[in-house]
Amino acid sequence: MRVLFVGGTGNISGPAARLLVAQDVELTVLSRGGSGVGRSLRGDVRDAPSLAAALAGERFDVVVDWIAFTPEHVETALELFEDVSQYVFISSVVVYAKPPPFPLVETAQLGSLGWPYADGKIACEERLRRARDETGFPFTIVRPSYTYGETRIPTAVDGVDFTIVERLRRGKKLVVPGDGTALWTMTHADDFAVALAGLLGNAEAVGETFHITSDEVLSWNELTETVATLAGFEPELVHIPSDFIAQIDPDLGRELLNDRAHSQVFDNSKVKELVPGFEAKISFAEGIGRSLEWFGADPTRQGFSDARIELLDRIVSAYQAVGFAS
Repeated sequence: MRVLFVGGTGNISGPAARLLVAQDVELTVLSRGGSGVGRSLRGDVRDAPSLAAALAGERFDVVVDWIAFTPEHVETALELFEDVSQYVFISSVVVYAKPPPFPLVETAQLGSLGWPYADGKIACEERLRRARDETGFPFTIVRPSYTYGETRIPTAVDGVDFTIVERLRRGKKLVVPGDGTALWTMTHADDFAVALAGLLGNAEAVGETFHITSDEVLSWNELTETVATLAGFEPELVHIPSDFIAQIDPDLGRELLNDRAHSQVFDNSKVKELVPGFEAKISFAEGIGRSLEWFGADPTRQGFSDARIELLDRIVSAYQAVGFAS
């Protein structure tokens, strides 16, 4: 099976690429730089001449598109990959209308509260469905939840780098949206890779949509405390409504209100039916332990955002000023 990754050098795609190569899949990665895994094609997917040159004379059975975010990106894929057996669009669970049903199944209503990222993914999915109705285009839609690997420390508001640990080092409070009891699902990229690999080249997956998430469900309080405890700190949490956060920083607030402010628990039975034996095995505690070990192995990896630290300090100060937090 000849598989092309469009993009494929990132947090989620890297482990998937390594797994496919280990399974003797003929993998090619199209990116602006070398992938280091599989065969590399250099080209800029946003630049038509560069892309055409990179793909000249190439044929693939399956294409996995990691970097399509707008309908225009999908239009390019429809033109370039009309002859493939399967085009896998990496979407996101942010496409679901909020508040979501419990648990979430793939047929749940889609909708956005005005977050461009969610709007774009929804529009991409809709374009692919029209293409299937019109021409039989063989899409498969995959919706990950918050997925991370060893190079990331996923949090509600601090980002995915070392910022949360740096805040702990400075003795600062950790901001948790709402009352911290919203339920969430963190998925390790190594687990995601197993399910994705099982969908590639699978004729029963064509025309279908799948969740790929962990089945472990934790609250934002539990997730935040796990990171802090494994990093060696006793956290002091401050709970701030997402609506209030949005007043201070509309961009962060928009992300929360469209995604992390709501409990989201996913039914993964559909992907499990097509990928026998798949089960997310890496707990959040184990995954974060791996991440902290990776960051700790080299101080140059411990990048953090002073701007994000200052923003969270402003949010905490503003909330304290109106008398809602100590």
